[in-house]
Amino acid sequence: AMQAQEYAMAKWAIGLRLPGTVDSDIEKAFNEGLLLRTHLLRPTWHFVHPSDIRWMLELTSPQVKKLMVSYNRKLELDDAVFAKTNKVITSALQNHTYLTRQELKKILEGIGIQTNVQRLAHIIMWAELDQLICSGPRRGKQFTYALLAERAPHARQLSREESFARLAQKYFLGHSPAQVKDFSWWSGLSMKDSQLAIDLIQ
Repeated sequence: AMQAQEYAMAKWAIGLRLPGTVDSDIEKAFNEGLLLRTHLLRPTWHFVHPSDIRWMLELTSPQVKKLMVSYNRKLELDDAVFAKTNKVITSALQNHTYLTRQELKKILEGIGIQTNVQRLAHIIMWAELDQLICSGPRRGKQFTYALLAERAPHARQLSREESFARLAQKYFLGHSPAQVKDFSWWSGLSMKDSQLAIDLIQ
């Protein structure tokens, strides 16, 4: 996983790691779904490989959801609302239909869901954390959303212990030298879980 909050700059981070790669190569990979963008680890955008997206979300989304609880309460978003919005969003994206945020906003408003900027962001992020949607191909300069099941049909499922070990291995191969507190910050995992992950790859 690689932070991808600022898409244009994040592409440089990939390009620097792949000598000979040009911008159009990365755009092509993104549009074809060889590289996905979603909210995981800390609550921010990350690039992630399709095969890793499910187990990473399974491992880290509970912590991200905890961080969202107080904000959701202020926005009057609860399990009932999310169940309704998740159903509408997934229905709208069926059969490789790729929609922009504004298009999803209109659909949600059509069923009476309030969608100011912050509320819409939380509704869409929740669908990502629930492993329902992820990035679709860009439409010009606009980003779209797609069903995760259609975009990453071969995503791996790992046990919790395997996920801890895999995440720690990926982090320390790419970021060493680093300490447990660095891994905890990067992953969004608690210090206890971070230490467990490190112990698994000793």
